[in-house]
Amino acid sequence: MVNLAELTRDIRSGMVPAYVYNDADLFTLERDHLFARSWVFLAHESEIPSPGDYVVRRIVDDSFIVVRDEQGVVRVLFNMCLHRGMQLCRAELGNSSHFRCPYHGWSYKNDGRLIGLPFHGDAYGGDRGLVKKEQRLLPAPAVDSYRGLVFASLDPDVVPLRDYLGDFTFYLDFYLNQSPDGIELRGPQRWRIKSNWKIGAENFCGDSYHTPQTHTSVVEVGLFAEPKANKRKEGALYFAGRGGGTTYKLPPGTFEEKLRYVGYPDEMITRMRQNWTPEQQRVVAEDGFMVSAATAFPNLSFVHNWPQINADGLIRPFISLRQWQPVSESETEVLSWYAVDANAPDYYKEESYKAYLMCFGSSGMFEQDDVENWVSITSTAKGAMARRLLLNSRMGLGLDDDVISQKPPSFSGPGRAYVGYGEHNQRSWLSLWSQHLGYSGDPAEHSPVPAGDAAGEGDR
Repeated sequence: MVNLAELTRDIRSGMVPAYVYNDADLFTLERDHLFARSWVFLAHESEIPSPGDYVVRRIVDDSFIVVRDEQGVVRVLFNMCLHRGMQLCRAELGNSSHFRCPYHGWSYKNDGRLIGLPFHGDAYGGDRGLVKKEQRLLPAPAVDSYRGLVFASLDPDVVPLRDYLGDFTFYLDFYLNQSPDGIELRGPQRWRIKSNWKIGAENFCGDSYHTPQTHTSVVEVGLFAEPKANKRKEGALYFAGRGGGTTYKLPPGTFEEKLRYVGYPDEMITRMRQNWTPEQQRVVAEDGFMVSAATAFPNLSFVHNWPQINADGLIRPFISLRQWQPVSESETEVLSWYAVDANAPDYYKEESYKAYLMCFGSSGMFEQDDVENWVSITSTAKGAMARRLLLNSRMGLGLDDDVISQKPPSFSGPGRAYVGYGEHNQRSWLSLWSQHLGYSGDPAEHSPVPAGDAAGEGDR
């Protein structure tokens, strides 16, 4: 039995019980409480652009059909036939005006309405026994979207999506709002790893410390001309609302010069200036930071990097979305999408996609480095000794809980930001995680960690 109060106190102090990365009881709590109460990303509208387009996605054990109906409305329908519970749609994606159950042939329009069943009169006496027009597939309890990202929640009383994301939307826009038409996705690539889902989510949320060690070979082969991995400490870590991430420190220059430095062509830079707020522009132009990896709680991550893609030194940035889909306490299904400004020129999309494939996705160099670590952590966390060990996640804090990491001289984004190595974001992310498992005590009551650090809020 998990002692949630004790677990929460340990996490807020920066000491993480090792067993959290491979524990069946915790996984049950995550399924029944965390994923049952959170907004979870399912798809992007660009994946289903036309009426009838659909993809099938999951929230842990619950399968959903995300479909654009004949009226253009995006619907999220529980993927189970109303008759005997057969999985209705067994393809991962496609286009269809209706879905027919392979068991007994009940058929549904892509808006969820039951439109046909064999032998309706003989089996049910027609509408005297079963009124077809009153039957429809079970919709997700809550559905909403942000800049084309479609989210669902199993909780009908969940807070509105914008309130849930809070100030993290400020940072999401760097990835999602580079032009008026937003982004389009390619993918997802999908694979499974023998790793706990939380490790990847935490890593993308704030672990700039691992780069010089884990990804040394990537730097040595010249994939990144600048910034070098050991300069990650010059970037800012930020946490706001239900998300946080890392940034790189850019060299001096104007807004345009800094975006050219990471490989954006001028026509895209012009649209970014038009779309981003003055505060968002200041993060780049005056504060000198460019967003890199980030995680929206609980399991949607982003990455933005700019590798060298040929021997001539051509730099091209790429954006990737990824979801850490829990399978069990020791296995995760990873879904990885390439994302790009829908208005980007074709040559840029081709070169940026190449950059993505080199770094991430199932064959990416960064991907291989990271997964080796995550699988090992999960395996080691299974044993009896792991239940005795508290992992030290206090980086950025002194022995007397003073913050060693420094606040940046200028940072125009909301939330809390620090420069230098630190695990502020991991502590904030795990604090949110423990709250969602069912502990109802005061989150700050037992914590020596500064309140802003623990809750993901505080001074800029």
